[in-house]
Amino acid sequence: MTDDVRSAVLAVYAAADAAVRAAGPRCDASGRCCRFTEYGHTLFISAFEAELLLDGAPAYPLPVSRDGCPFQIGGLCTARDARPLGCRIYFCDPAYQDRMATITEDAVAELKRIADAHGTGWHYAPLHHFLNARPEQPLADSMIPTRTPLPVV
Repeated sequence: MTDDVRSAVLAVYAAADAAVRAAGPRCDASGRCCRFTEYGHTLFISAFEAELLLDGAPAYPLPVSRDGCPFQIGGLCTARDARPLGCRIYFCDPAYQDRMATITEDAVAELKRIADAHGTGWHYAPLHHFLNARPEQPLADSMIPTRTPLPVV
């Protein structure tokens, strides 16, 4: 990731953080946000977010399942500074749900604009796909396009 792209993505994070602070959602510190399967949600992140997360997060055990976040240890986030948008924006406060959707849509749209402006392509998949990825292993069943185009029939 170039310094320009990194700066632009960090600016999106800062704007999302400010919007969340302004909305003032309640956090019960339940950890539900990190236990995906148990609470019926999936954390999707972009390749930009994955790169920033992996640059700043502690080591984690492999393989990572789709069930939860490997960075939640003892009910606390061990990758807090590097956490992706979904982690920054998600709160289970029922009064915040509509605002959360708007903040998310705005932030993801801005990440897509960054991808377009820098010609990086848009890659978006569940967290575990990025965390389990190896250069020699393609990401199976993700939304990331294959490296070689499929024939058009």
